[in-house]
Amino acid sequence: MPKTKARPLGGAASLSDDRAIAALRLMMLSRRVDVVGYALQRQGRFGIFSQVSGQEASVVGSALALDPASDWIAPQYRELPAYLRHGYPLVNFLRYVMGDPAGGAIPADVNMLPIQISIAAHLPHAVGLAWGLRLQKKNGVVLAYFGDGASSEGDFHEACNLAGVVRAPVIFFLQNNGWAISTPRSKQSAAPTLASRAQGYGFAGTVVDGNDLFAVYDATREAVERARSGAGPTLIESMTYRLGAHNTSDDPARYRDEKDLAPYRAADPIVRVESYLESRGVWSNERKAQFEADVAEEVESAVALAQATPVTAARLFDNVYADPPKRMLDQRARKMEEA
Repeated sequence: MPKTKARPLGGAASLSDDRAIAALRLMMLSRRVDVVGYALQRQGRFGIFSQVSGQEASVVGSALALDPASDWIAPQYRELPAYLRHGYPLVNFLRYVMGDPAGGAIPADVNMLPIQISIAAHLPHAVGLAWGLRLQKKNGVVLAYFGDGASSEGDFHEACNLAGVVRAPVIFFLQNNGWAISTPRSKQSAAPTLASRAQGYGFAGTVVDGNDLFAVYDATREAVERARSGAGPTLIESMTYRLGAHNTSDDPARYRDEKDLAPYRAADPIVRVESYLESRGVWSNERKAQFEADVAEEVESAVALAQATPVTAARLFDNVYADPPKRMLDQRARKMEEA
């Protein structure tokens, strides 16, 4: 029976300086979207969305272990830098959050399932996709993102059970950020680790420091190699922390003491990568300022482009039926008249 593997904190620097710098830029871009998106949501120009802040190393480190040309990601809703790294355009994400249905459509050349709001509902689909790749003798693997709250859902257990039976090339990437909205990890499961559940389904489980970019990359790379070789699934529990709210409609002050965040703010994954690169002599305050200016300009341009795209209520009827029934065509016509 596979054992749950607890990796030591502080993974080795397995990424080259250039790849680490590229990863840092992606983390900084994600953090900038969080800041700008929060402001736009408070102005009524953005819909509700979940910020990545605090979990950037977990998301980016795992995404870096994949080959976007052959591998797939099955996202939940808090993995923006993974979407971007896999090829999903930032402007599409912004249009999606602004209420444009077309923004949520995944481009045909991007190996990514749609963003999933229903907790854990995408996990059986991820297993089916991975199993299908194996049956077609393709070399791809599937990485499914979800949180600790999703691991309490029946879909999670059913997906793991099937994945273990058919040896599907899937990685279950559990981001344990401490909270399932307002429910703490301590009230979700008496298991010593959530990764230990993998043993019950006959495959490997591992726990990793989710705020360490390099450790996450190493753990995910090993899981990808295992899946690609035919050795089956892996459940990775990435121990991270959600610095902000569950989403922009949530008030974490009602259930979480601000002072409890201090050690996690001190372990900010972006600062950790910056400190490492500075020790390597390839990062400086001047370079940081340039990167911050670059990502700010990129986000500003994407927001402007997304806002320039007109959205009408009639768009809600697009891509629902291949052959829309008359009642839907009538409803769409009325909406067009109202516009």
